[in-house]
Amino acid sequence: MGRLFGTDGVRGVANADLTAEMALGLSVAAAHVLAEAGTFEGHRPVAVVGRDPRASGEFLEAAVVAGLASAGVDVLTVGVLPTPAVAHLTGVLGADLGVMLSASHNAMPDNGIKFFARGGHKLADELEDRIESVYEEHRRGEPWERPTGSGVGRVRAYDEGFDRYVAHLIDVLPNRLDGLKIVLDEAHGAAARVSPEAFERAGAQVVTIGAEPDGLNINDGCGSTHLEKLTAAVVEHGADLGIAHDGDADRCLAVDHLGEEIDGDQILSVLALAMRERGVLRSDTVVATVMSNLGFKLAMEREGIQLVQTAVGDRYVLEEMKEHGYALGGEQSGHVIILDHATTGDGTLTGLLLAARVAQTKRPLRELAGIMERLPQVLVNVPDVDRTRVGDSTELADAVADAERELGETGRVLLRPSGTEPLVRVMVEAADIDQARAVAGRLADVVKSALG
Repeated sequence: MGRLFGTDGVRGVANADLTAEMALGLSVAAAHVLAEAGTFEGHRPVAVVGRDPRASGEFLEAAVVAGLASAGVDVLTVGVLPTPAVAHLTGVLGADLGVMLSASHNAMPDNGIKFFARGGHKLADELEDRIESVYEEHRRGEPWERPTGSGVGRVRAYDEGFDRYVAHLIDVLPNRLDGLKIVLDEAHGAAARVSPEAFERAGAQVVTIGAEPDGLNINDGCGSTHLEKLTAAVVEHGADLGIAHDGDADRCLAVDHLGEEIDGDQILSVLALAMRERGVLRSDTVVATVMSNLGFKLAMEREGIQLVQTAVGDRYVLEEMKEHGYALGGEQSGHVIILDHATTGDGTLTGLLLAARVAQTKRPLRELAGIMERLPQVLVNVPDVDRTRVGDSTELADAVADAERELGETGRVLLRPSGTEPLVRVMVEAADIDQARAVAGRLADVVKSALG
């Protein structure tokens, strides 16, 4: 059996891969593992449980709550709220554990379970491994040690979670959004109530689309993975900008007043300058992944801001930020982490801060995002090759060196072996799209011949 936990919890097709039995078993296992680790020592444990609007989240939430309570954990259910809201509430309520049921930007049939440790931080890998191991032991028949009587957990709805999270978002804002008209695409997801409420309380005139979740329509042709409707709505309503979230609202993409996309790199650029101006961009440093556009790196160098790059994945960005105390990091996909105010990517917070910069400077988002020029980026997947030999092939190394000489300082080459498939990804950036395509095609041919 492969590892259940991926980089973002456990995910799969609900009621096929991810069943009620699995959700219950993993929750019981998590309670036992955290008890063994001493997390619950000296007090009665408490967990916060939330979900996105997927229909399957209803029965999976019931299974998670049952598992935790049966293991002696008191449960606060917060209902449908974004992933960063569950993380935040886990921290501010002093809970020992947080659980979010969501498959983020995935299609509706999928769902997932993500555990947060005390403080709202992602569980350490070793704890996830231990939870998986304990789950497997008991799935094969090892009996649980079960509390009885007053030892079982109690369950209650924590209805204050919505207002408490929205208040937190408003408190973070450096200035109000009065005078801005903003279109919000909520992906029929977890932020369908939270995000419009926060933007309106902050003073913006709000137009919402994708804000009528019915359990089946999450991410369906809308949200941060489908910007077409947002683009059209911004132009139609003459809005200053548009903000798009994914299903669990841990990411944010934007469009300017002309309907042009503003990606995660551009958002990071705008926020980096704003935070440095306010004196809160610690060490004048931003953390991003190696897949960030070269234009972002060049812009940060020009502005005197250091860029630290990590492996692909917001978990690696967060690890680097926590280790060195950096305040801002993120990915091109729109996962943006403002570590002083969130322990995970927070799409609503990111959108609010982006809009706040527009309001404060009285400059269009298009102009603010123009700090960086997105260089053409071409990605070619080369299948059926030995991905383990990427670093050992002299032929490939020579081809990459030739490509880098050709591209010079305004281009870049990146070869990434897949973590799960016999596949190598060739990424090339250049000032000219035709040059990028040509170089990527040549390198893909070399990868095929050298590693095939």
